[in-house]
Amino acid sequence: MAGVAGDRSGKGLDFTMHPSPSSSPVADPSAELWQSAVRVLDTNWSGDHTVPSRRLYPHQWSWDAAFIAVGLAYVNPTRAWRDLRSLFEAQWPDGRVPHIVFDPATAEDDYFPGPGFWNVPVYAGRPARRSTGLVQPPLHALAAWEVYRHAAAHGAACVSAARTELAWLYPRLVAQQEYLTERRDAGGTGLASIVHPWESGLDNSPAWDQALAAVPADHTLLARYQRRDLAVSDAAHRPTDEDYARYVGLVLSYRDSGYSDSELIERHPFVAECPAYNSILAVAELALAQIAGVLGRPADAGRHRDRAREITTALSRRLWDPASASFRVRDARTGRLSPAHCVSGLLPLMLPDLPAEQVQAIMADVRSERFRLPVPSVDRTSPAFDPHRYWRGPVWVNVNWLLRRGMLVHGFRGAAEELRRALLRLVHEHGHYEYFHPETGEGLGAPTFGWTAALCLDLLADRSAPAYSRT
Repeated sequence: MAGVAGDRSGKGLDFTMHPSPSSSPVADPSAELWQSAVRVLDTNWSGDHTVPSRRLYPHQWSWDAAFIAVGLAYVNPTRAWRDLRSLFEAQWPDGRVPHIVFDPATAEDDYFPGPGFWNVPVYAGRPARRSTGLVQPPLHALAAWEVYRHAAAHGAACVSAARTELAWLYPRLVAQQEYLTERRDAGGTGLASIVHPWESGLDNSPAWDQALAAVPADHTLLARYQRRDLAVSDAAHRPTDEDYARYVGLVLSYRDSGYSDSELIERHPFVAECPAYNSILAVAELALAQIAGVLGRPADAGRHRDRAREITTALSRRLWDPASASFRVRDARTGRLSPAHCVSGLLPLMLPDLPAEQVQAIMADVRSERFRLPVPSVDRTSPAFDPHRYWRGPVWVNVNWLLRRGMLVHGFRGAAEELRRALLRLVHEHGHYEYFHPETGEGLGAPTFGWTAALCLDLLADRSAPAYSRT
């Protein structure tokens, strides 16, 4: 199903940031942090969508758009909906939502790999939106539900507009889910597979090391291209050239197959089942159930809840490692579980139907010296732990925000409040950085990062308890 193009000019729409709504944050009344978060989102607004950061990430990223919409719900719901629409206008006919939608106003060589590298086909019947052919975690249904949930704070007209936006997004969100649950179930296990570490959003996590070892690292590929990230970021904080050689090789493999998802295990060198990705996939079904209810589609709501339970059951059985009492990534090509103990294994806590013993094991991990709050991206005691290098150790606000939702789902309100305060303290003291040193709190990566700012607004407002808490 192709995304239907909208009016990208923004004419007649109010994109002006508004102050905090009447239900402004009271649990942690930091006006300074609230206003600084609003300034970051304002700075990163392109006129059509929000970029993660101006220099390092000058285009629109898929799951960034979802997290950013959650924060914009408080200060500018019109922008929140526009961000989601802008992304879904680039949806492919097969339902996939690309992980990057390229801004035509940005030069080709301002980001690598740029639109020319991806060579994405232009389909008849839809405008040519330059994008990648990969996907990212399908967090958008949850984001849409959150924006709708907060619409009442902005008045009756905002509620009416929100229902219109939900009606536009719903079939596109369903198409995204169907693409992932049908075309990407490479192993026939009931779980979606990813074909590139970038699809997880956890790019250089040690969770991929074992599977990536089988992917050739052709350094001659990098000789033909220039990494733009190293021009604006410390190389010690970014994925290595070895990583990038494999990343580029995987893109070429997938691109040269025409981005086909048939027989992935037989012909593509990297196919993995990720507990974080599939947890978000199930959460998306729960959010779609809420949206279907609002739109007067009770039968569809029931089907979404059933799918969420099915994904939860498959994840619980296939990605659980009894020996370590933790969730691990599984290489779909070899069947082997990754030995890496990472934040991806904590995010199944978001699932209300997760077995109680697995819930308790995750919380034991969170409270242990291996993680602690706010949790780092990798077990602190692991040999792979690197406190500076991207997803190999630093603290990220977005995955901690998801973990907090899981705590609320299962009634761990004390831990959820501890985590909320720890995240706000971290950002208040060090700034709206992309990620943070897990011991010192030093801000790392991009300094004015969109989802850090957006999720701070949600944490300050403290209204993120999901509607599907376990009862």
